[in-house]
Amino acid sequence: MLTIRDITVRLGGRTILDGASATLPQGGKIGLIGRNGAGKSTLVKTIIGELEPDGGAIDMPRRARLGYIAQEAPSGRRTPFEAVLEADTERTALLAESETSVDPDRLGDVHERLIAIDAYSAPARAARILVGLGFDEAMQAQALDSFSGGWKMRVALAALLFSAPDVLLLDEPSNHLDLEATLWLESFLQGYPGTLLVISHERDLLNTVVDHILHLQAGRLTLYPGTYDSFERQRAERALQAAAARAGQEAQRKKLADYVARNSARASTAKQAQSRAKMLAKMQPIAAAIEDPSMRFDFPSPDELRPPLVTMDLAAVGYAPGEPVLRRLNLRIDPEDRLALLGRNGNGKTTLARLLARQLEPMEGSLSFSPKIRIGYFTQYQVEELPADSTPLELMTRAMTGKPPQTVRGQLGRFGFSGDRATAETRTLSGGERARLALALVTRDAPHLLILDEPTNHLDVDAREALVQALNQFEGAVILVSHDRHMVELAADRLVLVDDGTATNYDGSMEDYIDFVLGRNQPRADDKPAGNKATRKAGALAREGLKALRRKVTEAETRMTRLQRQLAAFDAALSDPSAATGDLKGLAIGEIGRRHTATIAELEQAETAWLAASEELEAALGGG
Repeated sequence: MLTIRDITVRLGGRTILDGASATLPQGGKIGLIGRNGAGKSTLVKTIIGELEPDGGAIDMPRRARLGYIAQEAPSGRRTPFEAVLEADTERTALLAESETSVDPDRLGDVHERLIAIDAYSAPARAARILVGLGFDEAMQAQALDSFSGGWKMRVALAALLFSAPDVLLLDEPSNHLDLEATLWLESFLQGYPGTLLVISHERDLLNTVVDHILHLQAGRLTLYPGTYDSFERQRAERALQAAAARAGQEAQRKKLADYVARNSARASTAKQAQSRAKMLAKMQPIAAAIEDPSMRFDFPSPDELRPPLVTMDLAAVGYAPGEPVLRRLNLRIDPEDRLALLGRNGNGKTTLARLLARQLEPMEGSLSFSPKIRIGYFTQYQVEELPADSTPLELMTRAMTGKPPQTVRGQLGRFGFSGDRATAETRTLSGGERARLALALVTRDAPHLLILDEPTNHLDVDAREALVQALNQFEGAVILVSHDRHMVELAADRLVLVDDGTATNYDGSMEDYIDFVLGRNQPRADDKPAGNKATRKAGALAREGLKALRRKVTEAETRMTRLQRQLAAFDAALSDPSAATGDLKGLAIGEIGRRHTATIAELEQAETAWLAASEELEAALGGG
């Protein structure tokens, strides 16, 4: 059991943790959440002893082993496989002693302990963890110095998981992982035998792995039982209760103040009035739920272009002449398309994104763009390379040369940079604010095609949800590369698998892809082909029928998403005509209302079609 007792931490004159307390259940899987800058990493540094608290203490069983990833990634001539094996220091020491000890009794003890800690199966366990995190056999044998920083951090994570501490602390473990490795990690953590405390903004990880949520807000900790979705429900209920209590308290304050005002001057009631005045002074105001009004994403709407925006025919792309990374690329992108690129890191997702962003030229085949297309391309490098001594207003003014100041400030305001935040130096911004600023910069020209390569790494759960909503209201096309499958599921209409040197449409759902990655519901390799030709043909026809039904469901979902985006635009225009965008600008309220009503009817038809297609697919799969 790990107990946090009244921890107070002050940094730079600011109180980060203010009497924070919580008792974490032994063997529990706890997700530590809170807004960016709330102090999550500060709490973890305090638990591991890297920071000395100004008050309070951390209590943990004396012999419990605590495990966390050090700041420095492993390096040198060692291989990932060797680095992971070395993480079990007891095994390494015992094996060395077994080679040098001449004391028969001690040798017996050593070998007995090696058997007890399952030391001889360790190489197989280390290899399994490395494979799960994306290292094939050849990569496991390369020198660490041949890998990028992100891959080295994967080795650090693999070593930590292999060491199997009693209390495992993870700080955003999926930041350096692709979707496939993230899925493996979730599966691994579900079966982890020790206590887990993980900082994460991945809604799916928090729903599939953890059994408690530890919420850090305003320097205090609150422990909620259940998953993230359960936490959201409990937090909403508490907010309603607090609002009701606040309203009741305010009514009581008014009643007391009124009594004091009316009765203080009378000798007969002065004592009662004085007593009530003391009660009034002692009443502590109930805090309102803290919301961040600056957490905004509002992509400007592009003007209309006829489809297609992009057409690719047998294109190839790469970096070295004659050595394409991807070939045989056939892809068409239309306005309002929503594509998610799937595939392991290193398979070429970013290469394809750069080709579509016009940063690379095709080596062969053809690639054509609509003549007037504008493209916005977001990458993590843009977040990391923002000048530290500039302000959002200065950066946007330079990027929008010749635009009037109100237009520049308007674009910043779309992403929550108004007032003092617009003139704060970039060095003072949180990671989430820098990500919003980078998004504001790449969308300043209202792009027709928005390409987002891992846009969520610096965003907390609430900010990710705000980004999903903004993408669903955006009137241009979106190409998304993300390991956050919650975002992929809600923001993407089409899946494209980048694998085996090419990119192809993936006909299944995100759930199908997850099953594929985790090896669930897959045919066994030793399954024999169906007996005769007629049977095999019937099987092929059945598979084609399932594919058509899945396509039918996906098309209905796409139509529903498009109509929901239209309704959101209608709602905004009806509540504030000045907020009308696209073809709604200048329309009379009556006409917008008429279109709103027609779209609701169309959405009902789309939902009916989706329900029928889903039931048909379920019946075909044997669920009906």
